Amino acid sequence: MTAPAGRRLAATAAILLGILTIVEAAVVAVREFPRSPFLVVSVALAIAAGTYGLVRRGVARVLGLGVAGLLLLNTVVGLIEQEGPLLLVVVLGAILTSAAATAALRVHVAWPPAPRPVRPVLFCNPRSGGGKAERFRLAEEARARGITTVELGPGDDLETLVRRAVADGADALAMAGGDGSQAVVAAVAAEHGLPYACIPAGTRNHFALDLGVDRDDVVGALDAFVDGGERLVDLAEVGGRVFVNNVSIGVYAEAVQQAGYRGAKLRTLLDTVPQVLGPGAEERDVRWVGPGDVRHNGGVALLVANNRYRLGHGMGVGSGTRPCLDDGVLGITVLGPGAGASSRLRVLRRPVVEWSVPTLEVDSGRPVAAGIDGEAAYLDPPLRFRSRPGALRVRIAQGHPGASPSAFEPGGTWDALRALVAIAAGRGASAHRYHAGLDREAC
Repeated sequence: MTAPAGRRLAATAAILLGILTIVEAAVVAVREFPRSPFLVVSVALAIAAGTYGLVRRGVARVLGLGVAGLLLLNTVVGLIEQEGPLLLVVVLGAILTSAAATAALRVHVAWPPAPRPVRPVLFCNPRSGGGKAERFRLAEEARARGITTVELGPGDDLETLVRRAVADGADALAMAGGDGSQAVVAAVAAEHGLPYACIPAGTRNHFALDLGVDRDDVVGALDAFVDGGERLVDLAEVGGRVFVNNVSIGVYAEAVQQAGYRGAKLRTLLDTVPQVLGPGAEERDVRWVGPGDVRHNGGVALLVANNRYRLGHGMGVGSGTRPCLDDGVLGITVLGPGAGASSRLRVLRRPVVEWSVPTLEVDSGRPVAAGIDGEAAYLDPPLRFRSRPGALRVRIAQGHPGASPSAFEPGGTWDALRALVAIAAGRGASAHRYHAGLDREAC
C-alpha cells in the first residue's frame, strides 16, 4: 500500500532534519574536544552528587542536590558560552526530528465495524481529571447518543453500580475516569462478554493512549458506541484483581501509600526514596524468578504490566507506551536487580532489565505495598500475576487512531531509519506491526 502524502512528507523531514542534527552535533563535539573530558567528568560528578542527595534527608540532601545542580549549571553555561547558537540548532533539530518521525510512524487502524448497542451505560467519575466530565458536559453528550449515564457519588461502590446495570440489561459498558476505575468496569465487561469503551476523562489516561483512543477528544470517544470498530485486547490480574496498565512494587508503590501523595506527588515520591534506598533502609523482602530461572530479591522497583512497555529506543517514538495490548504476556521491568541474583548473572547486570512471561509469582514474608493502575494497595503473598489474552471487547470511535503511538515498532534506531526511508519512498504500510486474528486496515 502506498504511504499517504502527509506521512511521506513527515518521513522526509525526519530524515533531513536528522542528518542536519547529526552533522551539527559532530561539529560541536569536534570543537569541544579539548574540553570534552572535563565536561564528561562534570556530568558524572553531578550524577553522583544527585544520587547521594536523593537517598538522604535534611542537610545531606540539600548539599547533594545543590552540588549536582551547580555542576550541571556550570556545564550548560560553559557549552552555551562556547557553542550557544550551534548548540541551540542541535537541540531544536533533535526535537523537530523526533516530532517528524513520530508523525511519520504513527498509524491509524480501522477496526471491523460492530453493531450499535441497544442499552449502553456510561459510568462517570465527576471528580476525575480535574472535573473533565462536567467541563465537557459528558452526560448531555452521552444522552444525545442514546447512552445512559450513571454518575458516581461520594461513598458509591463502582463495581456494585456496574453489576447492577448489567443485571438491569445493559449490553455495553463505558467508563469516564481514571485507569483504576477503567479496570473495574473492564473487568465486569470481560466477565459478561460485553463491549467496553474507554472515555479519557482521567488525568493521564494511559490505557486510552495505548488502546488508540484520542485523549484530546473526550466527547468523540463516546462515538465508540455509535459507529465504533471493535478489537480484542488482553487484561491482566494479580490475585484475581484485574489491572489494565501495571502493578508497581518498590519506590513508587511505597509513595502512593502516603496520605499526601495525591496532593503533592513529586514531593511525596522524593521523600519516599530515602526510606527505600537510603542508608539504614531495610532490604526489600520481595523475591521473584527472572530470565534463566535465576532467583532475585530486593531491587529498587518491579513493574508488572499488561503487555510490555516500550522504553526509550527506536528514536523515542512512542516511548513509555505499549506497542500492542494483545500479545498475551506480562511485561516485566526491574530497576536495579536485587542482590540475590546468582554470581553468573552479576557480570551481566544492567540498571534496567526487561522480559515477558505469561505468568509471574512474587513472594515475600509480609504484605507487599503495590500501586495497581496508580491505586494504593497491600497484597498478601504470594502475588500471582497472569495475563488474560483477548479477554476484553473494546470499542473505539472510527475517528480515533485505533492503535498505540508505538504500534509501528522498529526494533531500534537503524530499523526506524530504514522504515522512514521506506515511507518517504512511498512504501511502508506493509511494515506495520499488527497481530493475527483480526482484519485490519492501516492508512
